Amino acid sequence: MDKTAENIKSKFLELGVDIPIEDIVDRLDKLVTKFKVPLDEARRSVITYFLKENDLDRNAFFGGQSTTPDSRSTPDVKLNGIDEGGKWVNIKAKVLQLWDSSHESVSQVGIIGDETATIKFIKWARDMIPDVEEGKSYYFKNVVSNEWNGRFEVTLNKNTVVEELDEDIEVISSPIGGAGDGQPAPMVNVADIAEDGKWLSIKVKVSQLWDNSHESISQVGLVGDSTGTIKFIKWTSADLLDLTEGNSYLFNNVVAQEWNDKFELTLNKNSSIEELDEDIEIASSSIIFAGAMVDVQSGSGLIKRCPECKRALTKGACMEHGKVDGTYDLRIKAVLDDGNTAQESILKRDLAEQVSGITLDDAISMAADALDQGVVLDQMKLKLLGKYFIVTGSKVDRYILVDSIELQDGLDMEMLDELITEAEVL
Repeated sequence: MDKTAENIKSKFLELGVDIPIEDIVDRLDKLVTKFKVPLDEARRSVITYFLKENDLDRNAFFGGQSTTPDSRSTPDVKLNGIDEGGKWVNIKAKVLQLWDSSHESVSQVGIIGDETATIKFIKWARDMIPDVEEGKSYYFKNVVSNEWNGRFEVTLNKNTVVEELDEDIEVISSPIGGAGDGQPAPMVNVADIAEDGKWLSIKVKVSQLWDNSHESISQVGLVGDSTGTIKFIKWTSADLLDLTEGNSYLFNNVVAQEWNDKFELTLNKNSSIEELDEDIEIASSSIIFAGAMVDVQSGSGLIKRCPECKRALTKGACMEHGKVDGTYDLRIKAVLDDGNTAQESILKRDLAEQVSGITLDDAISMAADALDQGVVLDQMKLKLLGKYFIVTGSKVDRYILVDSIELQDGLDMEMLDELITEAEVL
């Protein structure tokens, strides 16, 4: 996101307007984090906002490039001819791969190719364009080229027309390098993952399995090796081996995808999983956060999990295994506030028991007596809200996955002085 903000600032500077980088980052962050707008869409929205604020013409910013297509002038190009962002083009290409997407705003995403090159494409859900199929060839009219981190992609939008072709578009040989072209994907470490759409193989240990409410996703969580950690998504359609927290695996032919400046691994129908006897060491990437606990969120307290996949149940049902006789568990989804940042944090059973003083057996008894599991959440709020804690753990997306938590009996006076000084400055 910082690179996007810098690029926007640089463009406006060329027009003689110096916009504070903090203002650009703030608007981008609100759109992406709070409203879940895709980064590419957020970028366009921020540019439009500052153009209006400074009474600038869009053509001045985009160098005369039109923001809507002209059917008379949109050129037919080969994929290797896409060398500039923000251009309207027509292309004939074959769909080589379709990737599963966990983002509701994206209808389809994958790789298309012709005899000259391959390129990533994105089709937005809001634009109601017919779905394309793997292995078929199409004429894509009025698509827009975009550049991201030095790589080009094309986006299908409300002006795009997609026509299926009878011909089979010839595709450049060995276009992708991995499962997509029948070749084994290269073995890498987590720290080596730096390219969107890259097929790879990797040895990792499962650090965390997260709750998941998407039927299309079988498992989601955090894996790592000695060089770092990374989010993974295993699609239900892939029909792969279920992973166990704490075990080590070889992932063959998985895809690295970049979203909001972060990489994640997706396991699909071309992937395979092998359990390893070795214990992969995971690099330490802990952060420390201190603040007052201002909320214990819904989904905390006494919950039930599926005995098969360990997902939290919703109304007695597991997204994967349906109605099951769940096993009880405790967790806390807390919000800590240091005066500047409200940080969401997740505590597993052992830490939830430690910090609340309520054991799992206590919680089960409380719920049975009250005929309501919600009584446990209420008691946790009474015990914890307003108290000051220091937590240590891994930062993943918006959460800290807490490894340790410590109650502070009193506020550090030096820290209080710093907060007062900051407030006076503001």
